[in-house]
Amino acid sequence: MIAAQHGDDAAFATLYVAVQPGLLRYLRALVGDDAEDVASEAWLHIARDLPGLRDAAGFRGWAAAIARHRALDHLRHHRRRPAVATPIEELAELPGGQPDPADQAVEAISTDQAVALIASLPRDQAEAVLLRAVVGLDVESAARVLGKRAGAVRVAAHRGLRRLAALLDQRPDHSGRRGVTPGPAPAPEQMT
Repeated sequence: MIAAQHGDDAAFATLYVAVQPGLLRYLRALVGDDAEDVASEAWLHIARDLPGLRDAAGFRGWAAAIARHRALDHLRHHRRRPAVATPIEELAELPGGQPDPADQAVEAISTDQAVALIASLPRDQAEAVLLRAVVGLDVESAARVLGKRAGAVRVAAHRGLRRLAALLDQRPDHSGRRGVTPGPAPAPEQMT
């Protein structure tokens, strides 16, 4: 952390690799398909302000707070200015050597489904669950990011997880996981 604050590119890359996946999932629940754009904007702010960070142990929470502020700015901006579609003729082909987006989509489908399910929760519950379970923040750090008391974050995360469990129980296979089918129903004589 200290090396990254002093400009060490390898140390900064290590921080990025450790934090980016969870941060991106969190942002995907907040801003949808614009998550990568918002994340890159957040990382610009993180890189700019990193030398002044005093609490190195709180880096993950600090980064999540910056990302959340960028996401809220993004949402406010798009409420005022609707998106304009890009004509298909202006889209360039993918350069050779890039991974096939279809393969990447298949690999990410279960993660995307989980994040989408979390995003369907009320906003306070979704953010609490994402910050705790996906970004990996402790309750106090998540509370600082959200500007709430730790107890409120605990309650929101608990309610969100209970609601997710109920949503998963409503799924046809009752497993919540792809490729997993429930076992046979017990015979009536086994249920007593």
